[in-house]
Amino acid sequence: MNLQQLKYLCAVVDNGLNVSDAAEALYTSQPGISKQIRQLEDELGLRVFVRQGKRLTSLTPAGEVVVATARRALREIANLKRVADEFRSEDAGILGIATTHTQARYVLPRVLSRFAVRFPKVRLILHQGNPVQVAEQTSSGEVDVGIATESLGEYSELTTLPCYRWNRGVLVPKGHALAAIRPLTLEALTKYPIVTYDFSFTGRSAINAAFAAKGLEPNVVLTALDADVIKTYVELGMGIGIVAKMAYDAQKDAGFEMLDASHLFAASTTRLALRKGVFLRGYVYDFIELFAPQYTRKVVDAALAGNAPVDEL
Repeated sequence: MNLQQLKYLCAVVDNGLNVSDAAEALYTSQPGISKQIRQLEDELGLRVFVRQGKRLTSLTPAGEVVVATARRALREIANLKRVADEFRSEDAGILGIATTHTQARYVLPRVLSRFAVRFPKVRLILHQGNPVQVAEQTSSGEVDVGIATESLGEYSELTTLPCYRWNRGVLVPKGHALAAIRPLTLEALTKYPIVTYDFSFTGRSAINAAFAAKGLEPNVVLTALDADVIKTYVELGMGIGIVAKMAYDAQKDAGFEMLDASHLFAASTTRLALRKGVFLRGYVYDFIELFAPQYTRKVVDAALAGNAPVDEL
């Protein structure tokens, strides 16, 4: 048994039991992967996969356990490398972060600028995507940290830390009639076409739920993944925008007004996610504390170990 066999095994599972796709992802040959998996099965004395002819159709019950064990083994091997990197060069390495556009554009710049001053030898890699993509990249180990408001809590292999709460506002052009309505109401919003977030964001569901609770139907004419795109179409006159309040900058968005809507919609919580069982480099702890000062190294370690429940905000 060797590490290559375990890597091939997990890659096949991660690629939907398609050996060709796994081979392409690993830059190797399909026959090579098939041979290594057969050798692993022979050594273990059991079948990992159910087969129909040459096609893999599912994992056997034993295969489920084998794959889970292989993943743990590969994770621990990766941990050994991280431990070596930490003690060989504590202030150098790579920090991978997966997050949504709103976090990357409006929250992380001030955090990462401070982090870069503290750790100039650490290369930052920022992946942007919707909440599901953020969760998948974090759970697969593609990045060190995931930051999003939705989806992270749905992955059992992740430890999630609630960081801060936020709400939404209504973005309108300067002088818009809605700006004169005090307090703003959902009924008033239904009189205008609305531009807001895509359905992949749970926050969008919260918006829909608020209207539904009053028996109202919002006229959503366009959806987007990020606030900057929403601003563009509001500026073009396609409708009013419902966005995260953090996405508004009074100086940069001088042509708009942000109307408070926190009394209309339920607040949301942004969370930071870490993959369970992974050794964290020292500078990852520093990044976490810069992003959410309540999470010191001691608190993070306790949460990862499951020794202390993380309180909701």
